[in-house]
Amino acid sequence: MPADIAPGNLPQTQQIPDAAEPVVVFKDVSITFDVKPVLQNISFTVLRGETRIILGPAGGGKSVLMKLANGLIRPDAGTIRIFGDDITQMPETELFKLRARIGMVFQESALFDSLSVEDNVAYRLHEEHVPEEEAHQRVIEVLQFVELEHTINKFPAELSGGMRRRVSIARAIIAKPDLILYDSPTGGLDPITSTTIIDLVIKQRDVSHTTSLLITHRLQDAFLLAQSRFNEQTGKIEPIPNGGIDENTKFLVLNEGQVIFDGTTHELVHTTDPWLKEYLS
Repeated sequence: MPADIAPGNLPQTQQIPDAAEPVVVFKDVSITFDVKPVLQNISFTVLRGETRIILGPAGGGKSVLMKLANGLIRPDAGTIRIFGDDITQMPETELFKLRARIGMVFQESALFDSLSVEDNVAYRLHEEHVPEEEAHQRVIEVLQFVELEHTINKFPAELSGGMRRRVSIARAIIAKPDLILYDSPTGGLDPITSTTIIDLVIKQRDVSHTTSLLITHRLQDAFLLAQSRFNEQTGKIEPIPNGGIDENTKFLVLNEGQVIFDGTTHELVHTTDPWLKEYLS
């Protein structure tokens, strides 16, 4: 377990969707690149407050699914509803407004090398013309949340890979999103740093209860998410007692562009499907 994580005072989401309405709905979604099917008839639903972990072999369509959820690309068939709105035919101007409610964490961190940590994290706030003093205070709060307040005046080149990933998480959550998309947030990191990143995802999940989709190639990261919780009294990540699991953390497994599994942690670990059993082993 990494160093203790101090409790954060992260603001709640900016707009609270109808609790009864799913945040993400894919229905019969398909997309083909260069005559090769990438996703075929994908259907799943993510309810408010859920964390959906997306697993599967490389090349199975996971990152394409994430780009579809953010409206960065459009499917060839099917519908995608985000916050109740069908984004498959949505004009770019409306998509831009929708993305203001979505936080995105890229595997490569995607920070601006020429901007300081503060300006990277505050980038969206500057776009929204948030007053400078308020923006500065919010940057401090989210950097404290990811334990990087001491880097506020540094530049990305001065940070380690894990620190850049944590800055990316701070940037994603500063606008208090209703949905967070994590595209392989631990990709390319060593096991100890990966655990630190997953601990931050758990903390964000348990403090703000933000709906999220998370791609990972590391099964240990996935099950750490499912079997751990953030203790606000101690400020630490700890296993859920008695081998418990987080009921709002569920799994979606893709293989060759198709959904192989969609369900709970308990259902996944007790699967009788031969392919899934081999994959999990």
